[in-house]
Amino acid sequence: MGAEMGTLQDLAERIDRLVLRHEELKRANALLEQQLAAVTAERDGLRSRLAAARGRIDTLLNRLPADAKDAKP
Repeated sequence: MGAEMGTLQDLAERIDRLVLRHEELKRANALLEQQLAAVTAERDGLRSRLAAARGRIDTLLNRLPADAKDAKP
């Protein structure tokens, strides 16, 4: 019976370690999800700013005289 108790104790310790590891991974995953959300929001903001800048450039180009648009540098 002593060997069985040792094996059972080993199994219980392994389960405890697995539970702790699972909790660590859950916390790490939650942090990664927060980072992903922040980076995604930043990307979306940059895309919006880029679109606005493109719109301003297009507006400025359209205001140029026709001969200035066709001129080659």
